[in-house]
Amino acid sequence: MLRLLVDESSGRKLFNLLKTFYDVVFAGDFLRGCPDDEVLRFAEKENRILITDDKDFGELIFRLGEPSKGVILLRMQTTDPKKRFTILKNILDKIEGFDGKFIVLTEKQARIREKKVK
Repeated sequence: MLRLLVDESSGRKLFNLLKTFYDVVFAGDFLRGCPDDEVLRFAEKENRILITDDKDFGELIFRLGEPSKGVILLRMQTTDPKKRFTILKNILDKIEGFDGKFIVLTEKQARIREKKVK
């Protein structure tokens, strides 16, 4: 079963929709206001894929070289949690092996980038 961490930026409503189908925790419940690097480290330590609306995680991973189980960056125009959930669930059910992937998800496409190991 996929293990997920929903960042505060993505919201509790999305978390509530996801928890019916996945092993998911909400960062706002125990990492409220924590810096992004702490959230990313927690996700890695707990073997969870991070779901976020915060672009700063890309910098942490690609520029600063922080490890990651996987990140899904939501770059959607819609703020409707049900629509966002439907799009997100579709990609979660299709992709195998999230380890190291950074996925930018919009209403129309999913761009998948893998961190190059040096």
